[in-house]
Amino acid sequence: MEKTETPRLKPLPALIFGSRWLQLPLYLGLILAQSVYVFKFMKELIHLITEAATFSEQQIMLIVLGLIDVVMISNLLVMVIVGGYETFVSRLRLSGHPDQPEWLSHVNASVLKIKLAMAIIGISSIHLLRTFIEAGNLGSSGAAYTEAGIMWQTIIHTVFILSAIGIAYVDRLSQGSAAMVRSEH
Repeated sequence: MEKTETPRLKPLPALIFGSRWLQLPLYLGLILAQSVYVFKFMKELIHLITEAATFSEQQIMLIVLGLIDVVMISNLLVMVIVGGYETFVSRLRLSGHPDQPEWLSHVNASVLKIKLAMAIIGISSIHLLRTFIEAGNLGSSGAAYTEAGIMWQTIIHTVFILSAIGIAYVDRLSQGSAAMVRSEH
């Protein structure tokens, strides 16, 4: 089996192409941020386990929603780290690896945008659900939210949904026009 040599780039194109490696510290920083979320998750889980007997059902539900929120944010980080690195920096060469995520085999910038939008909607949904659960305290002195705050959270969540629909629609249009261009050739 013969290896083909990759052509050597001229200095300016090599510099421009090599600049993608400037993103590596950003992805390493996100890995560190993810470790902070692991710490936060473990801290909340230990708190839930040790204090479960004293919590009301609503308190348990809110803590569990917080744990789910941390997991969803962590999943978002994995998508950005792995998908972004694979798309914009360098191939991970995971083909055939038993632990390769299913979605990674067909990831590109467009797929990554849609997956990120869906993850953000999921995270926003968890936050909104927590807000609605705590809305029973609305108007009391210890209320965590105001009516205006709940309204704005709902509006922002709706904007996230509409944005994701818009991204998916534009992606579908661009895939359709790309297919038409391929069929013309």
